[in-house]
Amino acid sequence: MTQRLSSEGSNSALCNVIAQQVANSPNQRITFADYMDLALYHPQQGYYSTRAITIGAQGDFFTSPHLGSDFGELLAEQFVDMWRSLGQPSPFTLLEMGAGQGILATDILQYLQQQYPDFFQVIEYVVVERSPTLRLQQQQRLRSHKHIAESTSIRWCTWDEIPADSIVGCCFSNELVDAFPVHQVVLTEGELREVYVTLTSSSSAPDAIPDTIQFAEALGELSTTQLTEYFDLVGIPLLSGPYPEGYRTEVNLAALSWLQTVADRLQHGYLLTIDYGYPATRYYSPVRSEGTLQCYYQHRYHNNPYLYVGYQDITAHVDFTALERQGDRCGLKQVGLIQQGLFLMALGLGDRIAAISHTDLSQPGQSLQTLLARRETLHALASPMGLGNFNVLIQSKGLGSAEQQKTLRGLSF
Repeated sequence: MTQRLSSEGSNSALCNVIAQQVANSPNQRITFADYMDLALYHPQQGYYSTRAITIGAQGDFFTSPHLGSDFGELLAEQFVDMWRSLGQPSPFTLLEMGAGQGILATDILQYLQQQYPDFFQVIEYVVVERSPTLRLQQQQRLRSHKHIAESTSIRWCTWDEIPADSIVGCCFSNELVDAFPVHQVVLTEGELREVYVTLTSSSSAPDAIPDTIQFAEALGELSTTQLTEYFDLVGIPLLSGPYPEGYRTEVNLAALSWLQTVADRLQHGYLLTIDYGYPATRYYSPVRSEGTLQCYYQHRYHNNPYLYVGYQDITAHVDFTALERQGDRCGLKQVGLIQQGLFLMALGLGDRIAAISHTDLSQPGQSLQTLLARRETLHALASPMGLGNFNVLIQSKGLGSAEQQKTLRGLSF
């Protein structure tokens, strides 16, 4: 198949790490999922270890929290509603998975401290973060807000440090699942084959790493039966459906493992997942023959993961059918699935937009330019052409019958 070569603009140290992994692997190849994992999460050279500072308006991409505190404040309103729906337990754990630069956590906790001090007093805020660089940024940001750090419990830990069935509260993430490493598969001659990453050879020595590292792709047998089982799970007949020769797509097995891990730790409460993606029937549409893999570099996107290795983000859309059905298998009940725009409107975004027209421009710090910029920001959170089209999936575990009958505020639009 066509080779995709790494460019000179890549992180050479990371390319060497990946090349060494390839050279030491059976058949001198690794799955694309392993390649993506190294490119993003290698603890010293991966994108999220070395390029975390480039997230935001001046970086490679931005997320909802980068548009201001409104996203976190509205999400906090949902957490208050969840706390009340569960009978106001104390403590109430907010577990954020993949907390970015700590912006969302800061916005949530500041708002709760100011607006809901009774809830704020019972919160235990826990962060599970894989990137050591981002973890440090989160700690620095939150500890710089002494009024928060000294008033509530905030800790960072790994999943292994969280006991089974110990969490009462809400586990949540924003744009986490799309960055999990994905396997890539190709339909060829009626069979499903997997994409492997190998090296072009410029050396006669077996298993040697070429002086100039160039990554190439090769098709091979599936690395695990979980790949075919995945399509059974989501109800997609990839081998018998109307799919063209060469049809290429992704499988996010890491998302299934992650859901099992969260479900094992959650005793009583909710899992809230915000991300961009589709149901399986749309994700695996026959016309989407190149999959959904995207790379982000300096606010430009393309689909070549072998450029700017270590200097660009690599993502794939989320299959929400897989999250729903894996949730069922893990004991998570679906509470609701809604677009982010509608979710935030139900939590008060519309009121915030309406309040702009009543702002007194004579007050200090207020100007027409400021108000227009704020209105643009609020509309961006709900825009069906952008962030507003993200999905919000809420699942629950351990709820009693009365608790299950309550409609969460964010789903009441």
